[in-house]
Amino acid sequence: MADALRIETRGDRTVVTLARPAVRNAIDQTMVDELHAVCTDLENEPGVLIITGADGVFASGADIRQLRDRTADDARRGINSTVFRRIRELPMPVIAAVDGYALGGGAELAYAADIRIGTPRVRVGNPETGLGIIAAAGATWRLPEIIGHARASELLLTGRIIDAQEALAWGLLSSLHEPDELLGAAHAIADRICANGARATEFTKRALLAPADQHPAIELELQAELFDSDEKRRRMTAFLERRSQRSDRSTQQEEKSR
Repeated sequence: MADALRIETRGDRTVVTLARPAVRNAIDQTMVDELHAVCTDLENEPGVLIITGADGVFASGADIRQLRDRTADDARRGINSTVFRRIRELPMPVIAAVDGYALGGGAELAYAADIRIGTPRVRVGNPETGLGIIAAAGATWRLPEIIGHARASELLLTGRIIDAQEALAWGLLSSLHEPDELLGAAHAIADRICANGARATEFTKRALLAPADQHPAIELELQAELFDSDEKRRRMTAFLERRSQRSDRSTQQEEKSR
């Protein structure tokens, strides 16, 4: 059986391409298992994760052929929900680079990312109620966090699919790029993330995911750890040195101009 994912590791990041183009990258058990393996690697050696899809499609949803035969016990196991939660809780940020269809479970995979960008041909939505089921892999609680309860209610209750411009206007996507520029844009975001302190980035994500009742205590405790770190001292010292150098150059230029 062919792998359901293409995986490329570049030191500080991993690019995962959903690769079942014959079925529009539908999410099946093999893909779920391979995503779990990726999560294991990134939990052990944290890095930014970029998720995208092959052949102009992100993911058309869960594989209906498998979904049709799943039972109540399968539903309670949370096959897709469990791996999407694991992706969401990875130590470093996750970027979804979405092209074409992101429907059903494919949409829920995108919702699990920290940052979502797309192309003008994106179509995203959760048509599960039309198949006699609900969007049970995170949409009912992640989507309201992203776009608000009223808009999420409309999409989930009607099963309406929205286009890229509406997704951008609603904040479901943070930016749009032409298809051949999408992955480059995702790498540019990863570059900015990776230029920052890795531990500070991990702690920022941890604070973002913390329940409301843990704030502000969690920020203060995480900040306390960072305040005593060598990384903080090194970065702040470098910042002050750069500022001093800029000030010296400015002073020299003023003296020359007199």
